Amino acid sequence: MPQSTGVGPSTHPGPATRSRIPPSWVLAGSLLGISFAGPLTRLSSADPLTIAIGRIAFSLVAIGVMLAITGEWRQFARLVRSEWLLAVGAGVVLALHFWSWNASIHLTTIAASTTLVTSLQPGFVAVLSIFIVHEAPSRRQIVGLTIATLGAISITAPDFMSGAVTAATPNPLLGNVLSVGAAVAAATYMVVGRRLRSRLGAWSYVALVYSAALVTLLLIAGVSGIHVAPQPSRDVLIFLGLAIGPMLLGHTGMNWALEHLPAYVVNLTMLGEPVGATLLAAILPGIHEIPKWTTLAGGAVILIGFIVTVWNRDAAVPAMEPT
Repeated sequence: MPQSTGVGPSTHPGPATRSRIPPSWVLAGSLLGISFAGPLTRLSSADPLTIAIGRIAFSLVAIGVMLAITGEWRQFARLVRSEWLLAVGAGVVLALHFWSWNASIHLTTIAASTTLVTSLQPGFVAVLSIFIVHEAPSRRQIVGLTIATLGAISITAPDFMSGAVTAATPNPLLGNVLSVGAAVAAATYMVVGRRLRSRLGAWSYVALVYSAALVTLLLIAGVSGIHVAPQPSRDVLIFLGLAIGPMLLGHTGMNWALEHLPAYVVNLTMLGEPVGATLLAAILPGIHEIPKWTTLAGGAVILIGFIVTVWNRDAAVPAMEPT
């Protein structure tokens, strides 16, 4: 790793950072939050870019309030130039993730889209973590990652191979390709976040990254001529729901957990998203996508992989020292 960045972890990590809130509980709440992302996005009639802008804009309102309450905005003064650039870079790739994934949801099935994104991320994150933050997974964690990833792939395989075109899935192949791109962007964002979270609190970190993502999306919308506002009240409510659930409870919760757990462990939580999203898609009015037996079987395999990877992790993971 180049030494010129000045934001890497210390070569002599200290004792683990403790929290009164178990990270596993936070990750459970995050999983619930992100499971609503796919179904809510499918229910919106807005352009995928507009959906991403709406959910981030509403999230930043709540984040601004939390910055004022916690005083974490003072932490911005401690950042050096390279860290500001990292935060902006994380926001750009997060914007690309939301844009490509929102588009994929309207082209392929919710099960295929969410599973491709989440099943590919842990592998990308584990590889990037080795080179960027010097966190290599143990043998047990590699086994857990492999089991969970195989379970996720088993959910996607039927949708990916059939490529059936329907009114709800007009271009499954393109949708699946966009999901892969979203996975690469999300993995990059997650690993960069692991580096910056050693310097910033959860609220100050997401304030910077979400702001950079919002500016990026607005610039893309301006260049593309995408209509952003006003939007129908129904879509505005969906944007608000996306901000509360997937963004604040989901992504922000995982960003908080990055201070206490390695990026590949936090990212593995997202492998449960296809199960939650598929079940919600089956019961929500206006969608009614009934899950296949492969989804249920794959979900059980994902759960096994998750348990193998994170069991008793709270007491064993060293935290990164501030630099």
